[in-house]
Amino acid sequence: MSVQEPQDQFERESVEDEIEELQDSLDESPLQDSEAAMDSDSVDVPADESTVSSDDSAIVKEADEVDVPPVKSMPLSSSDELPTPGPTEEPAWYVIHCYSGYENKVRHNLEQRIETMGMKDKIFDVVIPTQEEIEVKDGKRRTVERHIFPGYVLVNMALTEESWYVVRNTPGVTGFVGMGNNPTPLRPEEVSQIVKRMEAEAPTVKVTFKVGERVRIIDGPFNDFRGLVSEIDMERTKVRVMVSFFGRETPVELDFLQVEKA
Repeated sequence: MSVQEPQDQFERESVEDEIEELQDSLDESPLQDSEAAMDSDSVDVPADESTVSSDDSAIVKEADEVDVPPVKSMPLSSSDELPTPGPTEEPAWYVIHCYSGYENKVRHNLEQRIETMGMKDKIFDVVIPTQEEIEVKDGKRRTVERHIFPGYVLVNMALTEESWYVVRNTPGVTGFVGMGNNPTPLRPEEVSQIVKRMEAEAPTVKVTFKVGERVRIIDGPFNDFRGLVSEIDMERTKVRVMVSFFGRETPVELDFLQVEKA
């Protein structure tokens, strides 16, 4: 019994020594050294101090003191500004727009301005394209003058800033036909076609009816008969009408002037 107790005491002391050595090794581990190093390198920055360096502050201050000239606003574009192309002495036909039904009034106003402002050497002629037309109304034929292009007037002029201003500011004129403020002249072939229509010897016949409509015959053997239009031949100025004759539908070919809308 006496021998066993010293042996147990020896074993207990050896175990306690091992525990102390293990504890010492943990206290001296590199993990604690790195944490200590991190704590020593960290710097506390007060919340009210700026993070910009003194040099950067000087640059910012210098930039703030630079005077920037004010930007001048550009004038807004207007449809009444003068055209940009240079003047040309070559006369050409231009088209101006006006309200439909005011063509004659616009021509009269423009001719007066040309006279009073001394623009005869730049604005040569003002024309309203028209052609004669025969219409039948209430059984009566009459010849009328119809505008080929309602709402438009032709002006033969040499385009300059002065002539443009005179025409553009004539009462009743709403603008030139063209791109923006730059009037576009008519091509020679376009002028020839308009002149050809105006100089036509035989007046055209105004057709007031169309296929499928009911018309009344006012001349010829079928005078006062009524029927439906089945065909219209504009080149021959003929119309075919289906007339009920003795209970049968009979086609009758007539001249435009022989029928009127029922």
